[in-house]
Amino acid sequence: MVKKFLLIILFAGNLAFSYDFSKIDSIVYSGISNKFYPCAQLIIGYNSDLIYEKSYGNLTYDENSEKLGDYHLFDLASVTKVVAATSAIMVLYENGKINLDEYAGTYLPEFSNNGKENITVRNLLLHNSGLKAWIPFYQYYKTKEEVLSAIFNIAPVNKPGAKFVYSDLNAILLGLIVERVSGTTLDEFCIRNIFYPLGMKNTFFNPVEEKKKYCVPTENDTYWRNKQLQGEVHDEAASILDGVSGNAGLFSTARDLFDFMRMMENKGFYYNPYTRGLKKERLFKEETVDLFTSRAAGLNYLNTRALGWDTKPEPNKYRIPCGESFSDKCFGHTGYTGTSVWCDKDRHIIVILLTNRVYPYRGNEGIKEIRPDLHNEIISLLKNN
Repeated sequence: MVKKFLLIILFAGNLAFSYDFSKIDSIVYSGISNKFYPCAQLIIGYNSDLIYEKSYGNLTYDENSEKLGDYHLFDLASVTKVVAATSAIMVLYENGKINLDEYAGTYLPEFSNNGKENITVRNLLLHNSGLKAWIPFYQYYKTKEEVLSAIFNIAPVNKPGAKFVYSDLNAILLGLIVERVSGTTLDEFCIRNIFYPLGMKNTFFNPVEEKKKYCVPTENDTYWRNKQLQGEVHDEAASILDGVSGNAGLFSTARDLFDFMRMMENKGFYYNPYTRGLKKERLFKEETVDLFTSRAAGLNYLNTRALGWDTKPEPNKYRIPCGESFSDKCFGHTGYTGTSVWCDKDRHIIVILLTNRVYPYRGNEGIKEIRPDLHNEIISLLKNN
């Protein structure tokens, strides 16, 4: 059988580069064949250019189910934390509406109790607020008001700044701060200040009914909602919070996320999509992007976090999601549903990988092997050309 190669020709001056993406395709397809996820969208960017884009698989494991296209929407889960909540904080920070070292209780007075008085906005962004990682809200509460009351009155488990604990509570609070300071909802703020300027027309919370058919299915929820989830946020806390939360709830496509990550990689610059890309504009100042995407220093513990964003983690019992070959000057984030966005600032590489690995149930964690293998192969491919 003749082996087929997919070649993309890129012109840089008088030079032409040929890339063979067959190994990358093989890695992504292996996740489907091993039933780590039914489908995936992949985009690779290099030097601000989109050099590879592909959709793999079907919406479910049924070979007769709909084939995935580039227009299908994925539940981003915790990628919401950076694309929505953190970016919204960046906007307010640049506008002088938020001080990162101000107490969170200054913006949310009802939060300032039970030992949380000294938690700052920066602590929330760095996940060293002292709050616990997670609360199974769906087991105890039914309404948004009940969940917010529980968060406002919770007691911390550590002192602020003493220890890193990745917490959904931090991101939920950041979203609430955005709403309180801006006087509008998080979803409306993000559309107006981030998504619309960048032309991200397929990025939003709570997909409307006609968009739900384009959403890939996530989990068959048999323990709480008792239905197959499709076009409805997978995260239980975000669900009780009416689908709009700083920790989860955003739906998007790989193409929209590439436009967002390209803006971040370009230090806040983007080409206005409403002028056919002829007008270069700025969403964020360069120093703001650097501040939020660079590993925070001067902490009392080993840290790999930036403000809201993750950077290249230290090796541990799990493999590094962005791969061992990504440089130390990278930033990104993963999502529980099987999503991830990463940018290597040194090599000017962007990788967007969206999957629905929680279909039909959340137990399969094979994506933890696919992600590093994929990112390592991308670095190898681009480094050798």
